[in-house]
Amino acid sequence: MQKHLRLDEYKVLLYRIFLAYIFYFFARVLFFLFNANLLKVDSTTEFVKLCYYGLPFDTTAILYVNLLFIVFSIFPFKKNTSAGYQHFLFYLYFITNFIAYATNFIDLIYYKYTYARTTIVALNVIEHETNKATLFLSFLVDFWYVFALFILFAALWIYFYKKIRVTLAHHPKNLPYYTYSTFAFFLFSILIIGGIRGGDFKKSTRPINLLDASRHVKNIVHSDIVLNTPFAIIRTLFSNSFIDPNYPDVTPQLILEKVQPIKQYHNNLPTKPNVVVLILESTGREYFGAFNKKSNIPNYKSHTPFLDSLSQHSMIYTNAYANGRQSIHGMSSILAGIPSFKDAFTSSPYPKQKIESLVSTLESEGYNSSFFHGAANGSMGFLGFGNILGIDNYYGRTEFNDDSQFDGFWGIWDEPFLQFMKKTLDQKKTPFLATVFTVTSHEPYIVPEKYKNKFKEGDIPMHKCVAYTDYSLKRFFTEAKKSPWFSNTIFVLVADHGNQTFYSEYYKPIQRFAVPIILYKPNSQYVGVDEDLAQQIDIYPTILDMIGYPKPFRSWGRSLLDKKATPPFVINSTGNLYQFSEGDYICIFDGKKSIGFYDKEDKGLTTNLIGKRNAAMNALELHCKAFIEDYMQRVVGQKLTSE
Repeated sequence: MQKHLRLDEYKVLLYRIFLAYIFYFFARVLFFLFNANLLKVDSTTEFVKLCYYGLPFDTTAILYVNLLFIVFSIFPFKKNTSAGYQHFLFYLYFITNFIAYATNFIDLIYYKYTYARTTIVALNVIEHETNKATLFLSFLVDFWYVFALFILFAALWIYFYKKIRVTLAHHPKNLPYYTYSTFAFFLFSILIIGGIRGGDFKKSTRPINLLDASRHVKNIVHSDIVLNTPFAIIRTLFSNSFIDPNYPDVTPQLILEKVQPIKQYHNNLPTKPNVVVLILESTGREYFGAFNKKSNIPNYKSHTPFLDSLSQHSMIYTNAYANGRQSIHGMSSILAGIPSFKDAFTSSPYPKQKIESLVSTLESEGYNSSFFHGAANGSMGFLGFGNILGIDNYYGRTEFNDDSQFDGFWGIWDEPFLQFMKKTLDQKKTPFLATVFTVTSHEPYIVPEKYKNKFKEGDIPMHKCVAYTDYSLKRFFTEAKKSPWFSNTIFVLVADHGNQTFYSEYYKPIQRFAVPIILYKPNSQYVGVDEDLAQQIDIYPTILDMIGYPKPFRSWGRSLLDKKATPPFVINSTGNLYQFSEGDYICIFDGKKSIGFYDKEDKGLTTNLIGKRNAAMNALELHCKAFIEDYMQRVVGQKLTSE
């Protein structure tokens, strides 16, 4: 029976995978020792914790690298235990592992120059070098001791691999052998999938990336100890769209004139109101009555009675759009003014750099900053990016500490979590910056049981969730009005992106990015409806304009309150194509050339005017190019500040 179960083979397989963990740990220790002056860990206990946090990243890298080895080890060939087959596995195991493992040793030296784990970008940097062989030989000569260390650990790895061998076995009975083998194959497959995702099978999370290494660290440089280099390369292998395009017709002067990446406003005297940013999960513009009064949608129904009411006392932007397609795109766009195009900035090789943002600028003025998200701490990459931005306090499901209010899928229901946020803010010293990312308005589209009769099915399942979140916000504002900080607070309400669509207007390609932007301050002069183009990256400069921030700052957006500066525009991406709107036209740009121009009212992109190209279209394309070039140069060149 035991032979049919192949227990000996599986035990040896697990031992061989375990060896990879051991040697990845040794590589992490070496990485720290070689770069201790840059990484500065206070104690052995802290280092051990960082190693522990690195286990999911090691798991992902090890499983990716050993995927073929594992498959060939568990697949039922009946000759798996033969000497010839085991020799094949030996070479497969060490060829793949040593190639990956060697990259850790590169960073023993290379980290001092890049201050980050090596990613696929490093290969792109040397792609056009003609002296690659010379550079490699020079590295071996100058840092021979690193090569010697690699040989030493490789030899030890081989030695311990050979210490435990698979026993030769015969399997005369096919049925039990293939039955048990098939079951084991599927079991291993499930474990591998979970391990590659970072050890998490939950639907509310996505596979871990570089950003997640920042989740558990207080010192952001320690995320490089948590990471390993094979993981950094694998995760960026097919995701680096961050390349300076070097458009020949884009000059530095043109960027200064068109993009104006460094801004400073003098419209308001310096003040220090609190700032509360409410990012509404998936709550696109379609659901808001206040934003659809001129949409001419037959039999339109609103699902946001409270926010429609609040809009009457606010500045609302009825022609606003998201700068990305996912939640993490929304966070970087809104708080840091950094849009995401083909790939998320936060999933690229470049987020771990100094970033001037709403967080850093307000903190320089004495603000305390907090981020609230009712999901599992670190979900969506918010905790990691929050640490990179320098947010002081993160409040998630852990801090809420009452899973009786857990929705069973994503996180804490919006109503109780917003009340938790209000009570937490009551304890804060002013001025403060607080951001909350709601969770309930999301698939699988459910509301708390006690409200199932209050918020009934709409035309689409999303409608009842939007109505519930709207009610939750009403409850939040009702209670917040009782707090002394409320009257001196700027509230910004915006969605990260849209979700389920009911009306045909919002199926149109441009309208798929349509989001609401509401700017509310009690007893403020800023009340009305603005129909100019607006976007998420405008929120950061708008707030700095409102409070009279006195210094220059880096921003690709514009103040929505300043009509004299940068003309209104919107840029976003389908993932393959840029969409750039300004003036009378919409430009569709493929990264090299425009493939379409459309009238600004043609949100469905039905009539391509490129055959009637004119001077205004040429200027629009040039502005689009200038924006992309400055964006790529600053992201890749680590110049996301005004310095």
